[in-house]
Amino acid sequence: MNPSDAKTATPAELPGEIDDCWNTIGIRGDASCRELEKYIQCHNCPVHARAGLQLLNRTPPADYRREWTEYFAERRKSAGGGRISVIVFRVGREWLALPTLAFQEVAEHRPVHSIPHRRHGIVLGLVNVRGELLLCVSVGGLLGLDPAASLEKLRAFYDRLLVITWEGRRLGFPVDEVDGLHRFPPEDLIQPPATLAKGAVTFTRRLISWQGKMVGLLEPEPLFSTLNRSLS
Repeated sequence: MNPSDAKTATPAELPGEIDDCWNTIGIRGDASCRELEKYIQCHNCPVHARAGLQLLNRTPPADYRREWTEYFAERRKSAGGGRISVIVFRVGREWLALPTLAFQEVAEHRPVHSIPHRRHGIVLGLVNVRGELLLCVSVGGLLGLDPAASLEKLRAFYDRLLVITWEGRRLGFPVDEVDGLHRFPPEDLIQPPATLAKGAVTFTRRLISWQGKMVGLLEPEPLFSTLNRSLS
């Protein structure tokens, strides 16, 4: 289905069948959908929004409650052996990755407005994302990848703004390049060497060999916990 078709449909025009492509070619499937390069997460795609309208406006089937009661009563089996879904991006010369579920969107370059009395540390300022002001932080500064870079340089020169959410907090951080969504089997993960930068090794779970490069897979829990402490 072409995502543009979902932008003009009204609830009255929506067909009965739901296109749950996110379970087949989306992030819950084999991630082969070409639209993932643009939307990153399936819930950002208008096809997903269209399906939501269909669910909200359809009449529940007679056995709706029974089916869902049985579904939640059944003990879920562990998927096991699944691939790890990550977003790969570059900060300076370093290629890094974070789990896909931590991301909400990839935004274009936009102005970063400084905050009075917060001109030091990892806080770069505030950015406007879809009408919401978000704190913009320097993940590269936290990892010690480019300690010499000035805040003014980071505010002015970056290619993409990654919007992440963790434990209810939304943040933005600038990166120099985003390659997109990738899936790796767990057996491809490599133990990071001791020569990794001190800040980076603290937050790096494993390394991934990808297109002749080594990508540091960051651990979200300690990374965002440290970010939150730095912002308090």
